[in-house]
Amino acid sequence: MTQQQALDILKTGANVFLTGEPGSGKTYTVNKYVVWLREHGVEPAITASTGIAATHVRGMTIHSWSGIGVKQWLSEEDLDAIAQKEHVARRIKKTSVLIIDEISMLSSDTLAMVDAVCREVRHDAHVFGGIQVVLVGDFFQLPPITRSSWQNHQTQDLLFDNENNESVFAFSGDVWKRLNPLVCYLTEQHRQEDKAFEDILSAMRSGSVTSKHEALLEKRNVKPEGGTPVLFPHNKNVDRVNENELSKIEGTTRHFAMERVGPDVLTNALVRGCLSPETLSLKEGARVMFTKNNPFAGFVNGTLGTVVGFENGQPTVETYNNGTITVDQMEWAIEENGKVRAKIIQLPLRLAWAITVHKSQGMSLDAAHIDLSHAFEYGQGYVALSRVRSLNGLTISGFNKRALEVHPEVLEKDEVFREQSGMAIGTFAEMPEKELSGLHARFLKAVGGSVKVLSEDEQHNAKTAREDPTKATLVLLREGKSIEEIAKARDRKPGTIITHLDKLRESGHISFSDVSHLARDIDTDIDTAFGAFKTLGTEKLSPVFSKLGGRVSYDTLHLARVLFLIKNGK
Repeated sequence: MTQQQALDILKTGANVFLTGEPGSGKTYTVNKYVVWLREHGVEPAITASTGIAATHVRGMTIHSWSGIGVKQWLSEEDLDAIAQKEHVARRIKKTSVLIIDEISMLSSDTLAMVDAVCREVRHDAHVFGGIQVVLVGDFFQLPPITRSSWQNHQTQDLLFDNENNESVFAFSGDVWKRLNPLVCYLTEQHRQEDKAFEDILSAMRSGSVTSKHEALLEKRNVKPEGGTPVLFPHNKNVDRVNENELSKIEGTTRHFAMERVGPDVLTNALVRGCLSPETLSLKEGARVMFTKNNPFAGFVNGTLGTVVGFENGQPTVETYNNGTITVDQMEWAIEENGKVRAKIIQLPLRLAWAITVHKSQGMSLDAAHIDLSHAFEYGQGYVALSRVRSLNGLTISGFNKRALEVHPEVLEKDEVFREQSGMAIGTFAEMPEKELSGLHARFLKAVGGSVKVLSEDEQHNAKTAREDPTKATLVLLREGKSIEEIAKARDRKPGTIITHLDKLRESGHISFSDVSHLARDIDTDIDTAFGAFKTLGTEKLSPVFSKLGGRVSYDTLHLARVLFLIKNGK
């Protein structure tokens, strides 16, 4: 399937599993879909299965988005508690499109928990509460971390009984079956620059590695060039290798500290998912790798280079292809509804004498050295090999046929996915253009979007409205709605709406005529409150609340103060 065919299917609002080999354009296609949604006034929820993947998509982990956190199972009590979290409930209720990247690392149990939370919060029995779900990833990549045994948790009233499900893959659970996503299997190749190497990787995916493929790999069993990063299956060797290599270089060490902006709980998540360290130590001669994409500056995530100097305190890197770049800081951010909630700022570099296979996922490396003599987990060898752009950039040591094997369950399921993708191509190929456009328009209307493409100003206004919740409150207020009616319409607590009114008062956006109807609902209490404000000569709530002995609720008192200040021109 081509990227355009997949994009046409996504625009219908169908649940989709977008997959394909590394370099087939999964991320590019998702980004095009996100742009299309925003052009039509729809803001998708962008999430990923891991922190590293989340930083790549400027989103949050699906665990944070759904409120399940680190839980590996849910009881009824857990589900109720999550649904009661106002910020989680608000986020899920306003979502019409949910994107989950790196689905291979999400277990079927976790997917089931997210589905349960969405249905509970949205009061909708449809899978995921009726949200369009776009699952992105490649099951030949790293699998989920196996959950702990259920045996220690039999006393809990668990929502999900998956004891008969031996598989941990997301596609094996009941939720995947109910979601029934259309499969978009991208088949174009945009990354690999070497046909022979592409054939090896494709053979690994189909379980058809031959002696010819093995011979080509064994020819790469040569000593790597100095500075070529080594991919390790485990983290324990990586820091040691990088620190040792840096210490061998003479000269002054320069340290670059990461900056944080936003709540600790969010910036901590960004730090965990960021490939650049909190403190980056560099010397002239250090081997480094770029950790973000900036093609205009001449690098992408995985570009290799050597620090050749420092200019105005910033490192200058000579890249693998002999380009020279003075590296500036970049941001990693968590966005929600188009607004940056937290960010970290650091040089997009890390030491690159060694890196784990896990952290290399999603990268495209100029060169790498891989020790294939280790007993790799299923798929780990494929992930490591597929990080490199060409066979010439790859060197190996040792050889273990297990490293060329992929998980047999994934191998079997991949054939099904390819067949399903072919069926989807056939269905939409026969569809007249007018009918397809009609499906796109119907979906946009269903999720509250605009059928016409919004101008940049209109997109900005829509984004501003999402970022400034007081504007929607003001519209309902001027329609004569009560506090309770506004709160219900906006899925907020009455106290939150009153806080909006206070902010609108401070910014001068409301007059007494806008709020006078609110006084009728609390006419007795408002006279009492007005008198107390005048008697005490204060605008503070606490002393007035104490003077009235709690006879007037705090929210009512807050509203009375807003009315009092507006009436008196303050």
